[in-house]
Amino acid sequence: MSADEELGYVYLPVSTPTNDYYGGHRPGDGLYGDSLVCLDAATGKKVWHYQLVHHGLWDYDTPAAPNLIDITVGGKAIKAVAQVTKQAFVYVFDRVTGEPVWPIKEQPVPASNVPGERASKTQPVPTKPAPIDIQGLRDEDLIDLTPELRKEAIDIVAEYDRGPLFTPPSQRGTIQVPGVGGGGNWAGAAIDPETGMFYVGAYRVPFVVTLRKPGAGESSYDFIGEFRYLSGPRGLPLLKPPFGSIVAIDMNTGDHRWRIPVGRGELLPVFQRLGVRERLGFLARSWALVTKTVLIVVQSGYFGAPRLPPGGTRRINDLNNFDPHLWVYDKASGEMLAEVALPANATGAPITYMAGGKQFIVFPVGGGPLVEEMIAVAL
Repeated sequence: MSADEELGYVYLPVSTPTNDYYGGHRPGDGLYGDSLVCLDAATGKKVWHYQLVHHGLWDYDTPAAPNLIDITVGGKAIKAVAQVTKQAFVYVFDRVTGEPVWPIKEQPVPASNVPGERASKTQPVPTKPAPIDIQGLRDEDLIDLTPELRKEAIDIVAEYDRGPLFTPPSQRGTIQVPGVGGGGNWAGAAIDPETGMFYVGAYRVPFVVTLRKPGAGESSYDFIGEFRYLSGPRGLPLLKPPFGSIVAIDMNTGDHRWRIPVGRGELLPVFQRLGVRERLGFLARSWALVTKTVLIVVQSGYFGAPRLPPGGTRRINDLNNFDPHLWVYDKASGEMLAEVALPANATGAPITYMAGGKQFIVFPVGGGPLVEEMIAVAL
């Protein structure tokens, strides 16, 4: 949740209704499901709400706390709230009234072919900002570092159903882009209150969601969903790079300013053998922190992200802690200013504070097979 102390309002990102992938038992849009809800903190009464996904079938719950940011749009000062989503949209509202800052249009979306399912005929699509990453799956979105890889990727996706964003899950299996992990995800976004810039991490993680009849005693639903990460050719990512990135959006205009790859996926042996040298980004979540002068980014390893096949080139435990760094960028241009080696990848957002006249950056690492610690660096 996020709160505006002056207004006395609290902003709640609300999840998908159960069951995530089949909604034949819950006809209609699902009031407050997949919504941003504003409450009066003193009374608990609803002030406004906006549904971001109708009749959710994709596990596109709102995954992170919304950002409160004061912006100026067309000469008008607006107290705004911006919600990052797994479907790679950023929805922006006047946080007092709930009115969209830029129009949000109901767009037609594909129907479901699953018996008993009645998917919504339309979904709300923001006119601004543009999506932070790929939505839906087209041939031109597939990995294309070599013609052979692209051909192999096309053969892989031919085994499943696919289409534009909000293509419903199917019994054959539907490729979902962004996948159930996003687009945007738990890492949320960072804002610069002085410039109105918005920095959000994205990663390209396609999933296949398949519906099936439950077994005896397994469930009372007509269908239940199973999802899995869809690897590309030779254990590589299915989608083209950058696999992980940070996108900068000017919230005064709604325009993207730049995208930079985060992480060095090109260091994986399989890319080395292909002779890839440019920065590809790494297929994991990134957390951003804005200070008065710079943008600081840390990234998770494979722990906390899908465990992708290592392709026989590296043990998967090695990838739990892959090339850990803290990166410092010029927050206006995205130019890298510093690269600081770390003992482990991040598993949460960095914070900053002052102590003894020094400024510190602190973030958590570890979990699962890794030692859980806090890492601190001083500026």
